[in-house]
Amino acid sequence: MRTDFGYFEEKQLGKPYDVKLLKRLLPFTTPYKRLLVYSILLVVVITLLDLSLPYVTKIAIDRHIVPQQVSATHIDTDSTEGKIRYLKADITNPEVKALIYKYPGRFNIYESFATISFEDLHKLDKKDLSILRQDDLKGVTFITAIFLSLILINFVFNFVQVMIMEYSGQMIMHDLRVRIFTHIQSLSIEFFTHNPVGRLVTRVANDTQNMHELFTSVIVFVFKDLFLLVGISLVLISINWQLALVSFLVLPLVIFASIRFAGRAREAFRDLRIKIAEINTRFSETIGGITIIQLFLQEKANYNSFKNLNHEHYLAGMRQIHVFAIFMPVIELLGAVAIAVVIFYGGGSVLAEKISLGALVAFISYMRMFFRPIRDIAEKYNILQNAMASAERIFLVLDSKEMLTKPLSPITSDDNKRGQTLDTISDISLKDISFAYVKNEIVLKGVSFSVKAGETLAIVGPTGSGKTSIINLIMRFYEPTSGQIFLNDINLEKIDPPVFREKMALVTQDPFLFSETIRYNITLGNSNIPEGALNQILIDANCKGLIDQLPDGLDTVLSEGGASISSGERQLISIARAFARNPDLIILDEATSYIDSATEYKIQKALANLMAKRTSIVVAHRLSTARKADRIIVLNRGQIIEAGTHEELMDQKGFYFRLNQLQS
Repeated sequence: MRTDFGYFEEKQLGKPYDVKLLKRLLPFTTPYKRLLVYSILLVVVITLLDLSLPYVTKIAIDRHIVPQQVSATHIDTDSTEGKIRYLKADITNPEVKALIYKYPGRFNIYESFATISFEDLHKLDKKDLSILRQDDLKGVTFITAIFLSLILINFVFNFVQVMIMEYSGQMIMHDLRVRIFTHIQSLSIEFFTHNPVGRLVTRVANDTQNMHELFTSVIVFVFKDLFLLVGISLVLISINWQLALVSFLVLPLVIFASIRFAGRAREAFRDLRIKIAEINTRFSETIGGITIIQLFLQEKANYNSFKNLNHEHYLAGMRQIHVFAIFMPVIELLGAVAIAVVIFYGGGSVLAEKISLGALVAFISYMRMFFRPIRDIAEKYNILQNAMASAERIFLVLDSKEMLTKPLSPITSDDNKRGQTLDTISDISLKDISFAYVKNEIVLKGVSFSVKAGETLAIVGPTGSGKTSIINLIMRFYEPTSGQIFLNDINLEKIDPPVFREKMALVTQDPFLFSETIRYNITLGNSNIPEGALNQILIDANCKGLIDQLPDGLDTVLSEGGASISSGERQLISIARAFARNPDLIILDEATSYIDSATEYKIQKALANLMAKRTSIVVAHRLSTARKADRIIVLNRGQIIEAGTHEELMDQKGFYFRLNQLQS
């Protein structure tokens, strides 16, 4: 019995942050690197536009909104009123000159200009004041137009950049999802025996979707945020380096908070990804086993189990939110402290005329912008941690090596050399085969037999004797622990599996049907089968009557697993599917085990048609099935203990004889 389910969810995943994961994700971006470059260039332009807006505001305030001003000491070096501030007016303008004569005691006239003190400005009529400041009004209008133009250009570039990144991100997700799906399909059956469906669905769906924001926002917008931080720093230093250094005093605290946040966020996201996978697994098992749950009145117990698992997911989610909920207010607080420092220190500098009012306003705007990319980087890091937790799980699947070993030079469908082709299967031989699903738990030991073309071999034995394991090895779902299997005297390991599997058909006791049309389930997408040949297949498979009764015939869509039809009808459709394959080798895993007598007759007749003139291997749980076989081998505890025809084995009065008596 298998006890190690191999759930890779529980593996230790190393350091909280692994740059190797990002390196492994980079190849998925390679086909779209040109689009990413365009996006980064657009981000640079957008960043420059963002940086220009506060500076345009500074120009508007300093040149036009706050009047152009000179102090008395700059006008008359003998003046003792150096602290009195004046508005400077151009006397060459006739309208301004008329105002000077209208208010003779308010203006001081010099060679090319006149001045009026700020205190006297409010004593002028509003109409006269607008004439005096008409150049400033024109300047404000012009700068406003520039400001709006920059915003419009910024909007267009942002739209184009987002569209490029979303397209690239969706295509990367498409490629990643296809890569995972293709890899999962290439894995051996053994992988699926110890990895639940829900967990694999989480890898392909949830975890892949978590990578979306990494590719659409994190990669490029981190560039934008870094460019913005560097750009703001340079602009602040260029405006006033002393005030810039003062405002940067809070940065060590920001860095410390970011490091603390980074250390805790990853583990929270790891726990969250594990719990989501476990919820999907539990839900998948509940749907698959709903009849058993209801039959044995396990609804309450299953509910409590799911409730506990859901609560653990809630706690993991709250741990993640707790980390983020502490970090973001801390950043907001530090940003407010930085602005307060700028207002205090910068306001004093304005009063002391060390910097202009426009420079202070621009400084405050830039400081607000400065903490915006820091918050953005924190959010992107939040996304990054979520994505990295998913990437770890995705690469655990992609790194799985549980697949059939391929020879260096496998025989493929294109091989015609040395006569090593599989035009037909003329012989199949097992030589000293031993096999174990779990190490040291032997299922088959020293099994050897051969089947010639056109021969029917029956394999019988008690439950657990290894009958189905032999079929799994012949189909090469598993590799034998020791020994060899030969097709036409060619080692099975040297043949590419699609080459020999296309010449085989397997009819199991519980056939799987897809939630597609009956036509698809029979042909499996092979559109080369003519309608007349398909009709004959239905007749030979004894399911023509079933198809004719259905309202849409072959185009009837089945529910999941074919649950909308009976088990006997599913068997007939699976036999028709085997007919459509036109195989050389038929393998039957007791196709009539769960069937009533009336349906069994139909299936036996269909199987007789299928097995006619074909090599057949039949696993028989009912010994009546084995009587018509050319040869019978009897398995017990993984070993062949008897072999011969039905009559020969009955005459020996051994194990097979006793099995017959028990069934009779």
